[in-house]
Amino acid sequence: MSEIVRTPVVIVGAGPAGLLLSALLHRSGIESVVLDSRSRDEIERTIRAGILEQGTVELLRTLGGSRVDTIGHRHDGIELRWDGIGRRIDFQSLVGRSVWLYPQHEVLIDLIALRLREGGDLRFEVTALGVEGAETASPVVHAQRADGTAVDFVADLVVGADGSRSVTREAVTGSQTGGFFREYPFAWLGILCEAPPSAPELIYSTTDRGFALISQRSPTVQRMYLQCDPEQDPDAWSDAFIWDELQARVGGGLAEGSIFQRDVLRFRSFVAHRLRNGRAVLVGDAAHTVPPTGAKGMNLAVADVIVLHRAIEALIRTGDERLLAAYPDDVLPRIWKAQHFSWWMTQMLHSAPDATEFDQLRRVAELRSVAESTAGSTYLAEAYTGWPIET
Repeated sequence: MSEIVRTPVVIVGAGPAGLLLSALLHRSGIESVVLDSRSRDEIERTIRAGILEQGTVELLRTLGGSRVDTIGHRHDGIELRWDGIGRRIDFQSLVGRSVWLYPQHEVLIDLIALRLREGGDLRFEVTALGVEGAETASPVVHAQRADGTAVDFVADLVVGADGSRSVTREAVTGSQTGGFFREYPFAWLGILCEAPPSAPELIYSTTDRGFALISQRSPTVQRMYLQCDPEQDPDAWSDAFIWDELQARVGGGLAEGSIFQRDVLRFRSFVAHRLRNGRAVLVGDAAHTVPPTGAKGMNLAVADVIVLHRAIEALIRTGDERLLAAYPDDVLPRIWKAQHFSWWMTQMLHSAPDATEFDQLRRVAELRSVAESTAGSTYLAEAYTGWPIET
């Protein structure tokens, strides 16, 4: 027989959304159980990029325990580059806001440590198998431990924060794939290399050869990306070829070094058809995904969590479900704004496989319209640094 665990809130997924929601609920006197099929070590060692909006950083500071101000890097702008010439978008002068380069796995390390210090109930290597009774007052998450034993979590609310391959999504939308979906005809080949920084801020560079993004990690390790085919084998290109392409796509000047990690990142946009069904709700990548060009993914999850936290407070403290019922309508406008911004940045900076000469010249005109116009630059700066959200 299954062990039965009762908790006010069960959160499926120990990613940024799930852990942050757990931390906020704890501060409201509401306990939760967080489940994840991965081990703590696997979660903390999976290296992922991360650009944090100013609002996200401010929230992490209020929680305590974040190292964003010690090992993160504040960026006050980005560079758009075409024809080998860079044009800086100055966030501070345009909107008075910044972003922080702070990889997602570092955020997770901070949040896991914080929740464990607070006595949070984090259950690693526990796999959610499905959700039953979403439309009742006591939904159940059926799960299995690493040793194969069964455990059922009975809660007042189930939160699906279990990423783009969400198990919880089926209980909300009726299927794991139910939603609005778009797949792009290109991807990024990402590399980590041992080299000093090539620039103080991110460089978004486009040419008729394709797109390149120059990012940073530390004084000795850098992250860079090349536009490629979605089916690209990450090991097919030699180190020399990768560096030649990167140099050609940014106009030269990059500091080169040994490449020690490669991966291919596909571009997809997705918004679930439904974000709530009774007492089951979706947040973060379980609810939506965006291409990485606009740096919205983790920040959009944080915005979801802020709204959902208020709804759960009302539900658990007073039984009032009105904010929970309003959750989809409250978060969807921001989700679709982020979808548009991510799509807009992507199509402006990438050359599609079937692009004509007209398409290429039009893209350059669009880049000029943004970089050479205060209004255009302000829109990019406002969206990139994050639309304010009431906390």
